[in-house]
Amino acid sequence: MTRQRAGVLAASLLVTSPLVAQQAVPLTSPQLIARLGTTLDSLSAAGEFSGAVALSQSGKLVFSHAYGMADRATKRPNTVETEFNIGSINKVFTATGIRQLAAVGTINLDSTLGSYWPEYPSSTARQATIRQLMEHQAGLGGNIFDPPPGGTRHDVRHNNDYLKLFASEPQAFAPGTSRRYCNACYVVLGMLIERLSREDYYAYVAQHIYAPAGMMHTGSYQVDSLPPNTAIGYTTGVEDAPPGAPVHPNTVELPGRGSAAGGGYSTTGDLLLFIEALKAGKVPSGPPAGIGIAGGSGGLNAVLEGGLPGGYDLAVASNLDPPAAERVAEMVRRWLGVPPDDRGPGPGPGAQPKP
Repeated sequence: MTRQRAGVLAASLLVTSPLVAQQAVPLTSPQLIARLGTTLDSLSAAGEFSGAVALSQSGKLVFSHAYGMADRATKRPNTVETEFNIGSINKVFTATGIRQLAAVGTINLDSTLGSYWPEYPSSTARQATIRQLMEHQAGLGGNIFDPPPGGTRHDVRHNNDYLKLFASEPQAFAPGTSRRYCNACYVVLGMLIERLSREDYYAYVAQHIYAPAGMMHTGSYQVDSLPPNTAIGYTTGVEDAPPGAPVHPNTVELPGRGSAAGGGYSTTGDLLLFIEALKAGKVPSGPPAGIGIAGGSGGLNAVLEGGLPGGYDLAVASNLDPPAAERVAEMVRRWLGVPPDDRGPGPGPGAQPKP
């Protein structure tokens, strides 16, 4: 299967651990499963991995295990059914929704934002095409991770709340003249899905993407009413913290609800169901099944790898800082003989060090 990577993994994937450095000829299936289990046991014992890992081969689940605590205060362990914050992996669902609307003629990817949203606050942004928004070439400014004026991050609970954080900010560059990873672009795309489908964004992706794929444990939840089996994220609060650095819950740092740019929740099993649904054509206008997408921020990290050599698909989710999940995915790729520099064409709808 030809692999198409929808994004790149974070720069923090630089090999620093002897566990990551192991590389030889591609492993057989029994060897891969044994090494994966042994390595995850070691990483978990060292406090470097907490989360869940699911690996399938030719559609058959061959490895599914969970490690660490979903809630350290109550000593609730992670399980294979725990839902983790998957960060920017949500972008691939937003892009799929836009392509679905394009497939039925509701939107033209090469028409401008202004064609569908003439009152959008920035006249320059209105000149960006839908495709430029999807490909991070629209140049939108602002920061969706700021709190609203006079409020907190928990007050941001819908795409429209995120929109207010950046819609009137100056452009970073003229549309189509450069490329910079753009969370704001995906918030706008989510708002377009609402405007053109006349459905709430969260309801749209649930009905048109999650349901056809059988993803019953995936959604964007309010931070103060999370389902019982979601994982609390734990972060050091600083970049490049040494192993064993103290961690604290990331709850205060999360938005009130994730956006079309990221911050939803899913299980590793549901993420593999998405890959299987893509293979079977169950999700209209979905990306190729051979995708590689990731997301991460303080206290959360997730990776979905489809179409790996040997017919493998991999989902890793962690409730620790990056590169907790990315490290595991990197090791599996190396063990399967994927060249170290095979990480895709650059930033795209899927990988970003923010939820």
